[in-house]
Amino acid sequence: MPARIDLLFATLLLTAAPLASAQYMWLDDKGVKQLSDRPPPPGVPDKRILKAPGKPLFNPYAATESEPAATADSKLAPTVAERNADFNKRRAEAAERSRQAAAEAQQKADQAANCEAARKNQMALDQGVRLTTFDKNGERGYLDQAQREDLRKNTQKVLADCK
Repeated sequence: MPARIDLLFATLLLTAAPLASAQYMWLDDKGVKQLSDRPPPPGVPDKRILKAPGKPLFNPYAATESEPAATADSKLAPTVAERNADFNKRRAEAAERSRQAAAEAQQKADQAANCEAARKNQMALDQGVRLTTFDKNGERGYLDQAQREDLRKNTQKVLADCK
């Protein structure tokens, strides 16, 4: 008989245990989650009460009444025309990126050729090779010392921008 009383008492305690657990959950003024078996203070607004007896558990990510719910039209798949417009837009953007990449590659190639020509000019100036020029009538002439110095300065400026 005492074993039955103990078993009955243990069963009664186990069934009453959930009633003693925290039944209210709310956020206080500082945003800290509070758990209690007593209701929150009267100043706590309903939107901050996360759990209460008889009230479903609050989901902060659910749409509220102030947020319009998604309409059925917004969930539909895009039409063929919309998909085609998106495809054409992506294709135009890809073509523009390709054009810009080609222009940038051409600019780098031109700069490399310009740097190579400047290096050759600098080498010729350093070696003292006679450099010829042609005037507007097509007659050949040779650079004098002042013209060589001007050409050397210009070549050094170009080489300063080369890597």
